Amino acid sequence: MDELPIELNVITLNCWGLLHLSQHRAERLTAIGRELAAADPAPHIVALQECWTQEDYRTIRRETRFVLPFGKFYHSGVFGGGLAILSRWPIEESSMVRYPLNGRPTAFYRGDWFVGKGVACARIRYGPGDRDIVEVFNTHTHAIYEHPPDKTDSYVVQRLSQSWEMAKLVRGAAERGHLAIALGDFNDVPLSLSYRMLTAHAPIRDVWRVLNPDSSLGSAIHELERSRRRPIPSAAFNLAENGVTSNSVYNTWRWSKSDQRALRSGKDSMIVPPDTPDPRGKRIDYIFFSPQVCSTTNPHFRELNQARTSHDVGERSTRTRGWVVKDARVGMLTRHPDLGCSLSDHFSVEATLLLHTSDTSLATTSPSRPPSSPPSPPPKRPSSSDSHLAATKAGTNHHARSLLALEHGTYLSSPTGSEVRVASRLELDQSYDAQLRDSARALPTLRGEGLPCTLYDDVLSLIHAYDARERSQRRWRILHFFLWLCVVVACYVAVWFVKPWPGVAFAFLVLSSLGFALGLLDGLMGLLFFGSEIRALKEFEWEIRNAKATASGAHGLRDEEGCGASTVAGGEEVGEKVW
Repeated sequence: MDELPIELNVITLNCWGLLHLSQHRAERLTAIGRELAAADPAPHIVALQECWTQEDYRTIRRETRFVLPFGKFYHSGVFGGGLAILSRWPIEESSMVRYPLNGRPTAFYRGDWFVGKGVACARIRYGPGDRDIVEVFNTHTHAIYEHPPDKTDSYVVQRLSQSWEMAKLVRGAAERGHLAIALGDFNDVPLSLSYRMLTAHAPIRDVWRVLNPDSSLGSAIHELERSRRRPIPSAAFNLAENGVTSNSVYNTWRWSKSDQRALRSGKDSMIVPPDTPDPRGKRIDYIFFSPQVCSTTNPHFRELNQARTSHDVGERSTRTRGWVVKDARVGMLTRHPDLGCSLSDHFSVEATLLLHTSDTSLATTSPSRPPSSPPSPPPKRPSSSDSHLAATKAGTNHHARSLLALEHGTYLSSPTGSEVRVASRLELDQSYDAQLRDSARALPTLRGEGLPCTLYDDVLSLIHAYDARERSQRRWRILHFFLWLCVVVACYVAVWFVKPWPGVAFAFLVLSSLGFALGLLDGLMGLLFFGSEIRALKEFEWEIRNAKATASGAHGLRDEEGCGASTVAGGEEVGEKVW
């Protein structure tokens, strides 16, 4: 095992590798593998979504075998979960955890239920110590097919349940003292209800909002973002400040059909100016991490802290150590060298995590420099309105070249998407020590501590509305089955009375058989699928009620049903209802 790393480079990308549906799938995924192999800095962990076929996975593995020698393709559902994890270090354990609530077989044209979406889990060892482990949780949650306020988002409960399940997995990893990284395509915008469900029930932080706490809350036309009354952002600003990975005007797969035909013709380079308005660009791909702030004042972390700082024997009692965000950026901006199209319909999210150490006074120091050396501040965040001036202040020729390329649009043909450093850095007045302070102060110590009780009521209302809808559909489908059962029996009886007309008898048999087949399908769905989904909803409802009771100061629920239940605190009954 090599020397323990103090930096960790992580990438997540939705590859858009739908079999027979995604255009130029094989060529694009081959190029994605080459981009990963040539990325700078070299990645340590890569999470892929919508990599549906093992052939595509093996293609990427061949291209990245020298940089990421270890990997796992995850199998799930009827057509596979589309998830894969690549790693520089060995994968000790892996598992595929299916979501209890994940789409409906009746929506077969959407396919979420058939692919068996869930969480691809991997325990990756990067050192010999008991806690030198990264637990990676890669997911692709249920898509939003209806967009409020014009339509009802009928899958919001599904995504809430999926965020809940992800939070439980991540929280368990953090409690074991491991660095937990949750990443993937979450199909929802920052600070949405499912986003808050995850971050409130697991001690994790969003790498982009650590560096850009004022970044957008969705596309410019999204309700949350419109309420902030901000101007429509430009394409360059959306990349650099808002971390847009989906629906960007830079992505050729979001262009009109006429523009895509012009691009394929090769008659025009089709460069998008950086100041092009980008009203639909949004961030739905994330990298979350558990800072794992360790201090000798906490007995649980004393062993880890001493093991990782054994070279500073005289200062063990004053050390605080944890993971901070060194850099976050949007990558995979390049186009295919031959086809001219974007490599996927999403851009990647790339982050560099740093294992930072500070003393109890939390003075600003650099982990790669002796404490006596004065620290140099991180480069200032580039401004989309004055990129040349920002690059000059940053003081790095590479960053200046990147911003110049961005302004002229030529960055789209750069050798590697990671080469373009357009994402934000820490402000001059912010330090890694401040990140450790924020992590220790902001992360929840109890499950649900970060959510007000009223939000649990909102979640319960959504669960009840969805449960009522599913029960109604279940009743109608079962009724449909029994109606067709009666019809087919009546048709079989009627055949005896229409013997002189064989054509009519044949029509009765055929139509009744086809109708009964459809009714039987509805009956099986009503009795099997809807029943299992309703039971999963009951489990989710109980856990939300229990979390609400815990957040309100109780320690759980007294009974299973919750009807008139009283809370139990410290083993004594408290006669106060919690809902």
